[in-house]
Amino acid sequence: MTDQPADRIQPQGPSPEVLAELDRLDAACKAAPTDMDAQIRLWQAVAGLEHWVFINRGTAEQPRPYALAAQAGQMLCVYSSAERAQTAAVANGLVQAGEPVPLFQIPLPAAIDWALALGERGVAGVTGVTVDYPQLGAWCPLPNLVRLRQDRTPQGGSAPAQ
Repeated sequence: MTDQPADRIQPQGPSPEVLAELDRLDAACKAAPTDMDAQIRLWQAVAGLEHWVFINRGTAEQPRPYALAAQAGQMLCVYSSAERAQTAAVANGLVQAGEPVPLFQIPLPAAIDWALALGERGVAGVTGVTVDYPQLGAWCPLPNLVRLRQDRTPQGGSAPAQ
């Protein structure tokens, strides 16, 4: 399902301050659901992470990210940290508490490109991404990821060095 090589090592998570900022931005979105600027700030922060973490529903050789069925189509579940992905796997009934959770990570901006490619190829009807579901659960349609990808790329060329 993927052409993108993924790191299958235990992902190094963002700092507690970065996670707290994501939580704060998500709370602002929930407090003012029609405030597009708040949603943009949240998704800029999500796109600004070093890696997106995914719960692997495939094999180590052919990773397949966990996705949710939604009215708009399949929502690819991206996580800001391994801990949040592990918590979500238990909360969503994918594994029992205490069982290992298979994860993989893709660095940004390559993770955005990979998500867009899944949508372009029509893989499993992926139409958007959701972040840290069910803890946050904000979602973004795939076409909006194009802008987030552009925001990460400096004028005139390639993405910033990671």
